Amino acid sequence: MFDNILQGFGIDPNDCHIQPFGPGLINRTYKVSSRSKEYILQRINVNVFKSPENIARNLALLQSYLEKTEPEYLFVAPIPSVSGDLLVKASPGNVFRLFPFVQGSQTINSISSERQAFEAARQFGKFTRLLKDFETDQLEYTLTDFHNLPLRFEQFKEASQGAVQERSGLASNEIKEAYKYQYILETYNQLIANDEIPLRVIHHDTKISNILFDDQQNGLCVIDLDTVMPGYYLSDVGDMMRTYLSAVNEEEADLSKIYIREDVFSAIYKGYMSEMGSVLTEKEKRCFIFSGKLMIYMQALRFLTDFLDNDAYYETKYPEHNLVRAKNQLRLLSEYEKAGETLGHLITKAQKNPLSV
Repeated sequence: MFDNILQGFGIDPNDCHIQPFGPGLINRTYKVSSRSKEYILQRINVNVFKSPENIARNLALLQSYLEKTEPEYLFVAPIPSVSGDLLVKASPGNVFRLFPFVQGSQTINSISSERQAFEAARQFGKFTRLLKDFETDQLEYTLTDFHNLPLRFEQFKEASQGAVQERSGLASNEIKEAYKYQYILETYNQLIANDEIPLRVIHHDTKISNILFDDQQNGLCVIDLDTVMPGYYLSDVGDMMRTYLSAVNEEEADLSKIYIREDVFSAIYKGYMSEMGSVLTEKEKRCFIFSGKLMIYMQALRFLTDFLDNDAYYETKYPEHNLVRAKNQLRLLSEYEKAGETLGHLITKAQKNPLSV
């Protein structure tokens, strides 16, 4: 299969070594090494991204725009095939695209320093800043309702009412806790209904592994652009809060290990605002802390809903895996909420000394 794909991109398969690359959970990624060049080959998961052509179209539009407005920016764009297409189809369900491998770059899977958090937040902020004048309605929605909190809450309500007794009993405390945080949904609905925050071009998946670093831990650019589409900046900042602030990830079952790393919060704020501080509206700035509540709560609802739906969406490794994930995110939300006043003081402090990390 790889032979035909590589030939489609004008690469001699007999001159290549192919190996799996990276920890991605959605698409399958491979590093292709030849005598002269290295590439990243990726098979798009069409069960998740049902219209890969929309992704290709979005990336082509963004590449064209940035080449005109910010030609020095490192935009890792897909390489056209010999026929000029950005996608090569091996068979129904097997859709591939090819990227250049950025020499001297590396990715990391977890935050271990303030500098890493600052650089990642700065790169995600820079990406949105550079596209601040791009017309968002030109982009297709590659994942419909991806960060739609009202929909996620309705799905949770239906699941909690329709779950089998065994599962609803096991999750009874978490169900009550999820309803306790319903005020987050109400706040979000008010912001959206009143058009208090504008749509922007955002990444939508700001985990640390979606940043390329150099060997000095300087951020180079953002990658994995499949989820780039119109959205609210709250999604990007909130997802960084959700995935950077705790030293352990959503798989951790020992809830005592979950706490808010205040130094990392400060780094996220300074990094993002170093790029977006002059772009965000005053209302958006006041929602910075809220963004973390929004995204942590949404993910808690998704894990809990999936547990109540008999694990229909997320892959699980043991019977109560999704329930453990939901407990993890609800604990993170509780710790985040407790830290609210402190986080506000950290923002005030950062505004007085924005460049110290």
